[in-house]
Amino acid sequence: MSAVAAAPARAAAPDPGRTDPGPTRWVLGALVLTVVAGVAFRFVTRSDLWLDEALTVNIAKLPLSDLRDALRHDGAPPLFYVLLHGWIKVFGSSDVAVRSLSGVISIATLPAAWLAGRRLGGRWGAWAAVAVLASSPYAIRYATETRMYSLAMFLVLWGYVALRRALERGSFPLSVVLAVITGALCYTLYWSFYLLAVVALGVVWRAWKASDLTDRQAARGVLVAMIAGGLTFVPWLSTFRYQLQHTGTPWGNARLPWFGLAEAFAQFAGGDKHAEAFVYLPALIVLPLLALFGAAADRTHIELDLRTRPAVRWETVAAFATLVLGLVVSYIGSTAFEGRYAAVMFPLLALVVAYSVMTFASIRVRAGVLAFIVLLGFAGGVRNATENRTQAAQVADVINAEAKPGDTVVFCPDQIGPAVHRLIDPSLHLTQVTYPRATPPLLVDWVDYVDTIRATDPGAFARRVLTRAGDHAIWYVYAFGYHNVEGRCEALGNTLASRRPSTQRVVANDDKYFEYTGLFEYPPS
Repeated sequence: MSAVAAAPARAAAPDPGRTDPGPTRWVLGALVLTVVAGVAFRFVTRSDLWLDEALTVNIAKLPLSDLRDALRHDGAPPLFYVLLHGWIKVFGSSDVAVRSLSGVISIATLPAAWLAGRRLGGRWGAWAAVAVLASSPYAIRYATETRMYSLAMFLVLWGYVALRRALERGSFPLSVVLAVITGALCYTLYWSFYLLAVVALGVVWRAWKASDLTDRQAARGVLVAMIAGGLTFVPWLSTFRYQLQHTGTPWGNARLPWFGLAEAFAQFAGGDKHAEAFVYLPALIVLPLLALFGAAADRTHIELDLRTRPAVRWETVAAFATLVLGLVVSYIGSTAFEGRYAAVMFPLLALVVAYSVMTFASIRVRAGVLAFIVLLGFAGGVRNATENRTQAAQVADVINAEAKPGDTVVFCPDQIGPAVHRLIDPSLHLTQVTYPRATPPLLVDWVDYVDTIRATDPGAFARRVLTRAGDHAIWYVYAFGYHNVEGRCEALGNTLASRRPSTQRVVANDDKYFEYTGLFEYPPS
């Protein structure tokens, strides 16, 4: 959805891109191959499930009657978990199966990109929008992750298409679609609230200020639909309130808004640890500026208008206003930000980037710019396909090969438990506990997490583990340096080492892995 609501569609200046002949046959062939490659990348990754994914699967496998209580302790909205629950019933819970849901959803977003791009820039705009989204390393990453971010992008882009049509010719079916998408966004990702607030503000402005009565009436219909969709969230409000009070983001610090903005764009480009991302990143900054201010004067010149061009003015406003609003509220509320939260505005940014090719009159230059974006995007897609996000498999391989029935596996902090536990052979019948709550490593209870950490003495916890282990080995799975757990996992390990000989079996590698994990073995004395 977009703050395009804030301006009548018919007020836009005629778009020269709509009369373009479209891509040549050769360019069209390359674009088709781009889409095929983008689809393939959405189902290819060698990574094991990391914490968020393993935790999501464990929650989704619960009976639906237990879902609300589980999410009260997790802090997420329920829609993706419900969908994944049904998906697992049909396709199972292997890594490929659970990730395929996100892949299918991501592919189903591409037709919306086509429709949205065509409305903005004709056939060139349509193909450019699909190519940018199909090759985006950000979209590819979350298409191969069993989390709700691909679903959020799907809803935003289809919501944008529905909103544009509803503002041009309102109808009851379109109002129903907008209401459903509004409610679905609320139940998918809480950062959607910021996008919906920006859109609602634009709709209210148009309902009040539009010069044409038909425009005002269409905007009022959209506003009613959004309110109706928002009301569907009422049954979840008590759970949402509990999550706000007791879960939050104890795994990270609040960030200054401009640092969050940089983090989001680094993630859009493929992550700040990859060289190609630093080449892609300037394009993600320059091209939206060209789309907003530039238009082709002739084959070799671009004319700039500081008043901005109308074609993607409100898409740009909606994208950046959503991100800035979310970052400011997060900072004021002392909650953490991760680049994946920006999934609610990324589709709009992708449309603006795609439209930027229309600022070049030369077909060759357009094709060259688009090829540059696509190739850099796929470079990030290759990394996503070949890199492992978690070190869990290295740890689990050692435990599976050498642990004996009755041994104890201790995880510190509990946040690294689900990914490793998923890979441990259940036939070993190992005792598995997590610090600080001494619970099994299936779930992470985020309720009053910092208070629980501070109230749990790591030395006393280690002594209880030693007593419980008896004459069996202890396998200590650790990750030092986690926020709010600093020093505690080290203290737990030191207490174990003071009572038993220790051997480091896996060294945690935070340079190579997004989720780094190490392993110590403490055999009986």
